[in-house]
Amino acid sequence: MPATNFDIISYDRFSIPSSSSDEEFSDYTKIESSDDDSTKISNGDLKKSVKFNGYKEEANFESLPIKERHELFIRKCVDILIKEAVFEATNRNNKVLNFRNPEDLKKLFHFELNDSPSTHEELFELIQDTIKYSVKTGHPYFVNQLFSSLDPYGLVGQWLTDALNPSVYTYEVSPVFTLMEETVLREMRKIVGFANGEGDGIFCPGGSLANGYAISCARHKMFPEVKTKGLHSLPRLVLFTSEDAHYSIKKMASFQGLGADNVYAIKTDSCGKMDPRDLEIQIKRCIEEGASPFLVSATAGTTVLGAFDPLNELADICEKYHLWLHVDAAWGGGALMSKKYRHLLSGIERADSITWNPHKLLTAPQQCSTLLLKQEGLLADAHGTNAAYLFQKDKFYDVKYDTGDKHIQCGRRADVLKFWYMWKAKGTNGLVQHIEKVFENAAHFTELIRNRPGFELVHPTPECTNICFWYIPKSLRNEKSSKDYKERLHRVAPAMKEKMMKEGTMMVTYQSQKGNPNFFRIVFQNSGLNKQDMEHLVEEFERLGANL
Repeated sequence: MPATNFDIISYDRFSIPSSSSDEEFSDYTKIESSDDDSTKISNGDLKKSVKFNGYKEEANFESLPIKERHELFIRKCVDILIKEAVFEATNRNNKVLNFRNPEDLKKLFHFELNDSPSTHEELFELIQDTIKYSVKTGHPYFVNQLFSSLDPYGLVGQWLTDALNPSVYTYEVSPVFTLMEETVLREMRKIVGFANGEGDGIFCPGGSLANGYAISCARHKMFPEVKTKGLHSLPRLVLFTSEDAHYSIKKMASFQGLGADNVYAIKTDSCGKMDPRDLEIQIKRCIEEGASPFLVSATAGTTVLGAFDPLNELADICEKYHLWLHVDAAWGGGALMSKKYRHLLSGIERADSITWNPHKLLTAPQQCSTLLLKQEGLLADAHGTNAAYLFQKDKFYDVKYDTGDKHIQCGRRADVLKFWYMWKAKGTNGLVQHIEKVFENAAHFTELIRNRPGFELVHPTPECTNICFWYIPKSLRNEKSSKDYKERLHRVAPAMKEKMMKEGTMMVTYQSQKGNPNFFRIVFQNSGLNKQDMEHLVEEFERLGANL
């Protein structure tokens, strides 16, 4: 049996090479031990201990880290993560992905679950294979979705979150994170423009759920009896959002029993902004039908075009008809950090609720989504049940810090920590610099392609950092008058996307919208990119489309 009474705290080198054998650990020397001097061990004894706990050893079933059994295993895992998932995965010279078709990946990767435990060596291989076949979303040329990058401070905050494994519903079990949430949410409300940062808010598991909370709060505000009597007590409720809004509005309305047909899609202009005139027409139509309008969901940064709805005009209409104004700023909310760009969200301070996802434009690690409300206490009124086994009122501390009852969840991650840690690391000024560089990169890319042969912007003046455009191969550049031009152009983006994924050089999404043929949407939010990267991406489009 191995010795179990010594305490290895640190070694004279931290990094363990991926190819290390047990023998290579013989030069690890003890720097600090436990208070009991009798527990000090020599290199030889340490080598024997490591050999016993070598990588051929099977994993143990007990859910408790034991220093002698797990320290080198954990260090080795962390070393693999740092080397392969952090630095190699974000290296411009490496691939964004190593694509395999589903049936091939099933053969290459050991997805099957076994009755017997795995060895530590097998577990290392699983980590490496997971990294190998995963998309490297932190890579500078992953510009495919409304999230990207790998922020080093956010990453450490994420790791710290997982190491502590908290659940944020009472101060009793999450004292640090309860107060941390209150601090961050209040600061975000100040940035939005709510007076003195007053109001309420929660961290949600994604922007879709944040939008769902907004619908729930707006409904409860107008018809509080829904909490006890249910949908049968209500008239037909109707909410309004733009035809370019995120699909979660319709999905959440369906989920909450309102029905997708009671989400009235409002027309958008050529820029993708909601048309206030059509909104008022649809509100009047709703009233004439005998239904009850109750909420308008505006968008600050639409998913595809990145359009910002005219919030002040929409707020005027909501005040006129006594409707709740929600702003889905999941994507564009980060622009509020910069005085240079916050005008894009002018009027957001008039909203009743706001969705803002720091994991999007501010690049906090997934997931980090917030709902901010102007009215304090409404979340708890709408969702609280006062469970006596968790939210006891006779605790020895101030129970106002037991915030979990305002959530529909019970168990809940401390998503605040990674964002708070990033914010502490960079300061508000650092977040401002980040936003302004991202917008500058997007503007530079736009100007590079504006008059470049083969590129055509979907909209000539993009507002946000998602740029939509067609790449037109040479074979189509003189074919615009052809009857099948749009059909042929529609096939270009999927063909280029297939090629870029199979080669792994970059990832950029595409879509069709409003009858347009497929176009690319490149998304910039990684402030680690520079003008040379913008030029490289343009040239890569030209290379991928050269022979089409």
